[in-house]
Amino acid sequence: MLNQDMPYDFTIQNLGECTIDSPLNVSYFTPDQRRILFNVDLLHYADMKSSDGLPLSVEVAGPRARIFFDPSKTKAAIVTCGGLCPGINDVIRAIVMELYYRYGVQNIIGIRYGFQGFIPKYRHETLSLSPEVVKDIHAIGGSILSSSRGRQEVEEMVNAIKRMNVDILFCIGGDGTMRAVECITGEITKRNINTSVIGIPKTIDNDLNLIQKTFGYDTAISEAVKAIECAHVEAKGAPMGIGLVKIMGRQSGHIATGAALAMSDVNYVLIPEVPFDLEGEKGFLKVLEERLRQRSHCVILVAEGAGQELMHNENDPIETDASGNLRLHDIGPFLKKRIEHYFGRKNLEVNLKYIDPSYTIRSVPANASDSIYCGALGQYAVHAGMAGKTGMLVGLMKDEYVHLPLKMVASGAKVNPEGNVWMRVLESTGQPPSMKN
Repeated sequence: MLNQDMPYDFTIQNLGECTIDSPLNVSYFTPDQRRILFNVDLLHYADMKSSDGLPLSVEVAGPRARIFFDPSKTKAAIVTCGGLCPGINDVIRAIVMELYYRYGVQNIIGIRYGFQGFIPKYRHETLSLSPEVVKDIHAIGGSILSSSRGRQEVEEMVNAIKRMNVDILFCIGGDGTMRAVECITGEITKRNINTSVIGIPKTIDNDLNLIQKTFGYDTAISEAVKAIECAHVEAKGAPMGIGLVKIMGRQSGHIATGAALAMSDVNYVLIPEVPFDLEGEKGFLKVLEERLRQRSHCVILVAEGAGQELMHNENDPIETDASGNLRLHDIGPFLKKRIEHYFGRKNLEVNLKYIDPSYTIRSVPANASDSIYCGALGQYAVHAGMAGKTGMLVGLMKDEYVHLPLKMVASGAKVNPEGNVWMRVLESTGQPPSMKN
């Protein structure tokens, strides 16, 4: 949740007056005046005000009756950035189909290999996108445009956008990508260029503030359940069997908690939000020993960002990846080694099977739920772009598709250790509320 002491601004930037009648044949259009309340919690309702003192509200997404761009003269570009995620191709397909068939925009290009595709020195060719090119891409994983990580010069990217005469730029990416898109929008505004920049948020970890759900999350849960099923079979297949599954979740445990609730065979869920000790009477290893002595098998689900404090040495250098994300220690092999060492000291033989399905999960096609969601995100992004809105992203909030300024959305949404979801995980697994001494 955002800081309640700061003034909020959910104003959406527009390129100018919309003077062109929409070509869409729809049952209704969405006016800019249609908004939903941002905060519905009566406890804090009076505190959550905008800078003008009015209750906070957010602009609802949807087709506008009048648009800014002339479809016959519009050129659109799509770029995908950051790590792979189920559903990227579904979003690309939805954008192309909506632009081409509903608005009549036929000049659509794909920027290859993320923001590198704007930089001349990389010499990445663009890809012409049409319904024929994208008609089947939702059935394959990854991104047909490919992706990349790392920062590029904003001025150089805007030079390329202007050089290519791009009217609407659709950027599909995570938190880092949205920060870059905000910088791109600022540079475009400074140069007074009439280019709309629309973000479609992508993070499989489902950890963006304000966004109810990010695409790829439902598919990740479905695929994680398959790995848990395998771990459970392995654990029951041998005396003192342990199935250890590492799952995505750098800073949050949303996937781990969701998968545990979807598959009730998990006995322990370890997430970044809930620190734990390994040794000691209340530590995880002692708790695990008691479980194995009672039931002879166990399934452990650990998020990749869990237990980092157990592996961190104050003399370790701080390393980051190309996108500026902190490089994590690998909790999976570390935990496997510590479990085996602990039971070895006690002359207790355990049969531990370690499963890491992370890259498999990232690379699969979207399931039906995510595919529906991605289609909606792509369509609403096109409506916003054609109406000349810019510096914003489309997201789901309180079961409504809305427009949010890029500056208001960032990663950091955590699993609340005092909240209902974690309480349900504890009830489902039976693990202690705390494994700290």
